[in-house]
Amino acid sequence: MDMEKRPRPADEGCLVAAIRLPLRIVMVVVVVPLRLVWDALAAVGRFLGRWLLLPFARAIGWVLYGLLVWPILMLWRYVLAPIGRALLWLGRVLLVVPAVWLYVHVLAPVGRALWRYVLAPIGTYVLAPIGRALAVVGREVWDALRVAWRVAGYVSRAVGRALRWLIVDPLRWVYRTVLTPVGHVVRDYVLRPVARVAASVRAAARQARADVRRLLFGPERRPEPLVRDQREPEGPRGRSLDSSTTALTKNAFIKD
Repeated sequence: MDMEKRPRPADEGCLVAAIRLPLRIVMVVVVVPLRLVWDALAAVGRFLGRWLLLPFARAIGWVLYGLLVWPILMLWRYVLAPIGRALLWLGRVLLVVPAVWLYVHVLAPVGRALWRYVLAPIGTYVLAPIGRALAVVGREVWDALRVAWRVAGYVSRAVGRALRWLIVDPLRWVYRTVLTPVGHVVRDYVLRPVARVAASVRAAARQARADVRRLLFGPERRPEPLVRDQREPEGPRGRSLDSSTTALTKNAFIKD
């Protein structure tokens, strides 16, 4: 049952009815041939795939299986796998079994007898006393080093105080009571007068060079000041440059 209510023909306009029928006729004329061609191609494709491509693919698969897969399977089953099992058995017989027997019957008993009769007695009667002696020696060396470090600190502080009393304090006293006043005297009564004399000598030398240059080349020519053109038009003083209200107007007139 159609749940949607379609509009009745009476509700549709004339324009819709006039367009619908020609449009459907054109669509049928165009779509029907295309659908027939499509169905024909699909049928041909199904026929070729079922009766030509599928048997051909199966035949190629059987050929590849017979030429590649089956020889590889036979090679692995009858050649490589037996050779691998033989090598594994040979390695087990020649290596693993002798190694296990050597460990069980030789190395393990020998190891237990070294440990019981050699290492254990050595660790009880030799290594333990040596370890205790080394521990005592190490402890004494550490205590001696700590005491020596503390004594060296006392000696260093005593030497520092002695050097301060003998060298630093006398040098500081000489600097404050002798060198500083002497330096002030030398600065005020020697260096500053010498500097003033040197400045006066340099000034005199510059003046002498200027006098010699003036005698040889004459006085220096200075550029003449810019003179305003006297031919400016006469007019009311309210429009002259002297009564101008802005410097920009005056400068522009001078440039012109």
